[in-house]
Amino acid sequence: MENYAIEMLNITKRFPGIIANDNITLQLRKGEIHALLGENGAGKSTLMSVLFGLYQPEEGVIKKDGKVVKINDPNDANRLGIGMVHQHFKLVECFSVLDNIILGVEPNTAGFLQKKEAREKVVALSEKYGLQVDPDAVIEDITVGMQQRTEILKMLYRENEILIFDEPTAVLTPQEIEELMQIMKGLAKEGKSILFISHKLNEIMEVADRCTVLRKGKYIGTVEIAGTTKEELSRMMVGRDVEFVVPKDPAKPTDVVLDVQGITVASKSHKHKNAVNNVSFQVRKGEIVCIAGIDGNGQTELVYGISGLEPLKGGRIEFLGQDITKMPIRKRSTMGMSHIPEDRHKHGLVLDYTLENNIVLQRYFEPEFTNAAGFLRKDNIRKYAERLIDEYDVRSGQGPITPARAMSGGNQQKAIIAREIDKDPKLLIAVQPTRGLDVGAIEFIHKQIVKHRDAGNAVLLVSLELEEVMSLSDRILVMYEGEIVGELDPKKTTVEEMGLYMAGAKRQ
Repeated sequence: MENYAIEMLNITKRFPGIIANDNITLQLRKGEIHALLGENGAGKSTLMSVLFGLYQPEEGVIKKDGKVVKINDPNDANRLGIGMVHQHFKLVECFSVLDNIILGVEPNTAGFLQKKEAREKVVALSEKYGLQVDPDAVIEDITVGMQQRTEILKMLYRENEILIFDEPTAVLTPQEIEELMQIMKGLAKEGKSILFISHKLNEIMEVADRCTVLRKGKYIGTVEIAGTTKEELSRMMVGRDVEFVVPKDPAKPTDVVLDVQGITVASKSHKHKNAVNNVSFQVRKGEIVCIAGIDGNGQTELVYGISGLEPLKGGRIEFLGQDITKMPIRKRSTMGMSHIPEDRHKHGLVLDYTLENNIVLQRYFEPEFTNAAGFLRKDNIRKYAERLIDEYDVRSGQGPITPARAMSGGNQQKAIIAREIDKDPKLLIAVQPTRGLDVGAIEFIHKQIVKHRDAGNAVLLVSLELEEVMSLSDRILVMYEGEIVGELDPKKTTVEEMGLYMAGAKRQ
């Protein structure tokens, strides 16, 4: 009889129009890192949400240390020593790191908050696990990597034994991913049991002991990592062979589409510093220019400046030969600029709108979708949404009328990509376009971006995935501390050389 920390036996969970988990069994050994792999919408996050008490299953039981337990809500999960870092962090933006960590388990004496001991414990945990987080920093001012560390500290502070990481590396830089892998291995050595949801096969191969694969809500199998390959896992996950390298011809750039001239964007977190400092570059028709860099070096603010989400402090931007420096966002959009944003919840979707309404968000005022009297042509909107859902394989329980909030993160991402590429923009700004997507979807999106370039359009890619940068871009611009420190040719450079520019150890 094997000693399991957690057993989820024959779990079934249904939503309107979809069986998210169809009779799934998952067994987690004590002290192991167990990966959960599957396509977008395969039911991974749902299964973990059942374990964490966010959902109640229609069938099946959960056992902890061999005993059947009932988990009605996350408080029950915490009492059983189960903690979870969610794909979309559950943090209060205007609170400090420390306040977020102790939220719900505030230490108090006679009703008075005792932050001193809590702070000491958080600092000690932070040092022990190499998490280097400033307890006084406000969440909205820190990078996503730091926010994730705050989530990990939340679990450690509560002394959870079972740690669930839902897509933990989707928002991290390569360096942060490496650090997280080390942290996870350290936690497992201490006897903590880890469930690790991911689509990234390299990470699973590096860090996991065993891997359970789900496909379309069903259990496919569990394998020992030592005895499998990346190709075998991707076949189990997608049901077919996947191309890991983007097939593309050399670029044939022509006219300048985007001309950025000495732009400066203020920093939100540092009053006296600029996030982007005097940056100039051009993007031409028929090429993919990639901005690479470690997260937090001004890439986000650069894109905000170009897309109109933030005002410029200095410099000018020309798009198709026109000065758009002070132009409103809608005008930039109707001129032919598309933007796949970094944060799909903040800038990509209206979560309480249906999928079809999100798909026409930037075009609803066009004659195709609104009649002369100003009323929406709902049939046209539905037909258009159905076409994109079909073309981009956006999976959802109720098709076009599904609320965006009810979809998996990867399918939300596919919906945004479908909307932005289908506008056939002259300039596509794609920030982390494949964040949170599985290998099959990544392969498809990469082909769409290359096809868009080959049709004579310009693409500005911002990515933290070094493999994506190397295989997709025609030119690489490396950003460090708000400046462009190098221009590299992906055919003539290495990941290591790019890493030196990204770390500021080298500049041109």
